[in-house]
Amino acid sequence: MKKILPIYSVNRNIIRSIAAVTFLAIFTGKNASAQYSPTIPFTGKLGKTVSETRQVWQDRNKAAKGAPNVVWILLDDVGFGATSAFGGLIETPNLDSLANNGLRYTNFHTTAICSPTRAALLTGRNSHSVHMGLFPQTAIGTPGYDGYLPFEKATIAEILRENGYNTYALGKWHLTPYADASPAGPFNRWPTGRGFDHYYGFLSGSTDQYHPQVWEDTRKVDVEPASKHFTTLIADKAIGYIAEQKSVAANKPFFLYFAPGAGHAPHQVDKVWSDKYKGKFDKGWDAYRTEVLARQIKLGLVPKETVLPDRNASLKAWESLSANEKKLYARFFEVYAGFVSHTDYEIGRVLNYLKEIGQLDNTLVFVSIGDNGASKEGTFVGQINNFDPSWTEEQRLQKNIEQIELLGTEKSRPNYPLGWAQATNTPFKHWKQDANSEGGTHNPLIVFYPKGIKEKGGIRNQYSHVIDILPTTIELTGAKVPTILNGYPQEPIEGTSLVYSLEYAGAPGRHTIQHYEIMGSRSIYKDGWKAGTLHKKGGDFSKDVWELYNLNEDINERFDLAARFPEKLKELQELFDAQAWKYNVYPLKDESIPSTPPSVFDSTNHIVLYAGIKQAFDGLAPRLNNKSFTLTAETNISKPAEGVLFSSGGWSAGISFYIQNNTLQFVYNNGVEKTYISAKKPLSTGKLQLKFEFKYDGGQTGAGGTGILYVNNEKVGEGRIEKTLKAALGNYESIEIGKDLVSPVTEKYKIPFEFNGKLNTVTIDY
Repeated sequence: MKKILPIYSVNRNIIRSIAAVTFLAIFTGKNASAQYSPTIPFTGKLGKTVSETRQVWQDRNKAAKGAPNVVWILLDDVGFGATSAFGGLIETPNLDSLANNGLRYTNFHTTAICSPTRAALLTGRNSHSVHMGLFPQTAIGTPGYDGYLPFEKATIAEILRENGYNTYALGKWHLTPYADASPAGPFNRWPTGRGFDHYYGFLSGSTDQYHPQVWEDTRKVDVEPASKHFTTLIADKAIGYIAEQKSVAANKPFFLYFAPGAGHAPHQVDKVWSDKYKGKFDKGWDAYRTEVLARQIKLGLVPKETVLPDRNASLKAWESLSANEKKLYARFFEVYAGFVSHTDYEIGRVLNYLKEIGQLDNTLVFVSIGDNGASKEGTFVGQINNFDPSWTEEQRLQKNIEQIELLGTEKSRPNYPLGWAQATNTPFKHWKQDANSEGGTHNPLIVFYPKGIKEKGGIRNQYSHVIDILPTTIELTGAKVPTILNGYPQEPIEGTSLVYSLEYAGAPGRHTIQHYEIMGSRSIYKDGWKAGTLHKKGGDFSKDVWELYNLNEDINERFDLAARFPEKLKELQELFDAQAWKYNVYPLKDESIPSTPPSVFDSTNHIVLYAGIKQAFDGLAPRLNNKSFTLTAETNISKPAEGVLFSSGGWSAGISFYIQNNTLQFVYNNGVEKTYISAKKPLSTGKLQLKFEFKYDGGQTGAGGTGILYVNNEKVGEGRIEKTLKAALGNYESIEIGKDLVSPVTEKYKIPFEFNGKLNTVTIDY
């Protein structure tokens, strides 16, 4: 295939407009892809009759004979020392089986947070290089952070589909630009726009496991509330996709990207799973670390001389806790452990199905146990449900103790306390988001391929990174990376294939340099040495203090060598600077920098929503926090009215504008308390304009305001709302018109509580 990058760079628009026939004649002389498949010049012979004609059919791209199926599994917020596959105390028999019959990579790394890891994994390029330095919703207008994955850097799905594979994605995505995550699209950066034949999952960073926001391909789908756990839903769907494909095209391989929400908060799972661990963590997080390190040493996952770093100074010793704290915190981790074990079970269902249909031996499986280290987002006391921001830590603790029986249920939004984050990151220090630390970036990797890996239960210690999985897959499948894909000249893959290490445990590592950056915290690795700095929000980047470690001798960063080897530190800092300029890491940004990614609502303060849209939005929904707004419903009522006109959010937090007992109502649920405003008289019949106006006090975020109800512009009710949500409404449940679909904002009605009159429009005015 001839390269035309110099031509392309002269005038990209002209090259893109070249006819498909010309494209193929220049580059291949034949049909080059399954996804981009224009008609080729006819090379047969035409006659007046079929008997006088020589027919020619276009070739279809086919995978190499015997090419393996490929399964990528990516868990969420799981630390190095969590699962039994890597010495942890959470039972994961299916991951254990994959590792025991494949290879464990002990020196594998992610980016320290979710979207950047996912972007790097799927493209084989560094996260800033593919414009995903953080999240789509925190984007700024620079190449490293705008959240728009370049088409010049193809995903594994795009590449494998060009090589004759069917491609499926299930679970968490979190890579679609903020402004594009609606039924209006554009859809070119949704999963189905980046090479996947089908997608079933959620677009944002997390979802309720019992009331998930689910999209199938590019359409929102209704999931029966609490009918099945989300991980069960995606396992069912994965099995269905495979069954469908193998029934129709038995010899065609598939690529399956399986990315459950587990173990990201909310930690929700049936009590059958969490109760399996009752009493098993009563010794606490300090004992957990000690026991897990011993198991890791016995398994050969870390050097025998490894010593735990000190407990973080901000964390309490387990033995210093009260009896109530111990009971609460142990239960938090029982729920989390059950959540992860349940995920392992569902992964096992998919793998067992492959075994049943005779496909497992010819399936290449990669499992990244976590997209970053264990989460530090649960606060020191954990969180069962929303807290009032003004509460003290003691008040939060007491609220958790009161709600302990809710932990893990659909009436909870749990995240465990920080002590368990350090424990499940054993033997490393620090945690998720800390791109300077092994605790943020060091995750387990399992590679399983019965047909291609002879050694069972082997251990590999070569330094590796999430960008290495794509080139490893390409080499093992025999796939070819097109020079041009969908008309876009392809830029180089930045990862390093790990195939060299599959057969030889002692092979010298080939991935020798790697940079990291998340929210200003940053580090650089080279040949076993690592320099890094933990950046504090709002701080001066030039004053960040750098540390230096020799990971060849000190895998968990116990001994800072910066003062002893200033020249080595300077060398690595200069290397980071060069890598940062090369891969779009600059400009550095932290959470103090406001993010204002584009939205379809940027140019308007008047939004008309039509009945029947259901949950039309994801992260894109109009923002109703920290501002005044008006909701106006145009209705026609012919009988005593009931039902929801407008809702955003659900039982954990949200607002609902509704009618009950023929009386107009509004509720503001800030997650801690609910404030109701009711009309003073019932509604009449006929054509009615129903309005709720919120007058925000202003000042600090989350301030209060006054709510007023109107019927045909007549004021019928008023009330004070003292505290509103600082963050956006409806993080797990978006705007709904004419009904409340997923979970109720208030217990005063049962979902869907559909409006029984005619609802024409609901208008939002800022």
